[in-house]
Amino acid sequence: MLSFLPAPLLGLIASVLMLLNILLWVPILLVVSFVKLLLPFKPVRLAVDPLLLRIAEAWIAGNSGWMRLTQRMDWDVTGIEALSPRQWYLVVCNHQSWVDILVLQHVLNRRIPLLKFFLKQQLIWVPIMGLAWWALEFPFMRRHTEAYLKQHPEARGQDAATTRAACEKYALVPTSVMNFLEGTRFTLPKQARQQSPYRHLLKPKAGGLTLALDAMGEKFGAVLDVTIAYPDGAPNFWQFLQGRVPRVIVQARTLAVPQLPAQGTPNPEQALRELGQNWVNQVWREKDALLDTLLATHKFIKK
Repeated sequence: MLSFLPAPLLGLIASVLMLLNILLWVPILLVVSFVKLLLPFKPVRLAVDPLLLRIAEAWIAGNSGWMRLTQRMDWDVTGIEALSPRQWYLVVCNHQSWVDILVLQHVLNRRIPLLKFFLKQQLIWVPIMGLAWWALEFPFMRRHTEAYLKQHPEARGQDAATTRAACEKYALVPTSVMNFLEGTRFTLPKQARQQSPYRHLLKPKAGGLTLALDAMGEKFGAVLDVTIAYPDGAPNFWQFLQGRVPRVIVQARTLAVPQLPAQGTPNPEQALRELGQNWVNQVWREKDALLDTLLATHKFIKK
């Protein structure tokens, strides 16, 4: 454990270890993914995809290693005991910080299939990482504003097509489709602009979830609803690298997959959107109440 070191030095060491872990695994990931690119046949995909997932899991395990070495963090994790790496999951979670991604990967690695995140299109240009996300077939979403779509109606439906294409690939090998339903990280100014009815959350958006359900709903064995709480305040990434996150609470629960509208339902797309939005609104009410309880219970406990 290196957590006795001064915070800036600890942050530098953690950053170097994280970079070395990236430089170790991403080239291997790219070499294997180019085999699939050069031989785009289903038998090749069925052979290569599990190997890519094992490489990604080893990368995540490396991240967990340097986190254990540099962080003195108290992990309070519940609800992950009965999960399976051989089942498809639709995963939803609240979003407060980029740290959430490392927390989710650390807690869920090898307990469920690799998390596949919906990413903003601009992130494909992030050095090294953009290539890694491309190799792992993370969907890149353009997320046009309504004003843009009014001027460019031809762009409407691009994200839906991207999601369906990705989900068709995910149907071949057990996968966890990850969705931060708020669409962005929670901040108090964003909460005020939205006039969010929740104390600890932004308004959830059901679009990505309903597209995933429509594309491969019969594959999902369960919805995994994850709640992350930072009793000492949501950290930024540099604070995390410096070991300034003393505690994190992760509570997971499995939920039944929402049922798709019955065949013959009038306007099935509208029915699916309404079903999805009603479902996520209920989940978010329960999550907000849970965060109330977790933060009130743990906020003033000194470690």
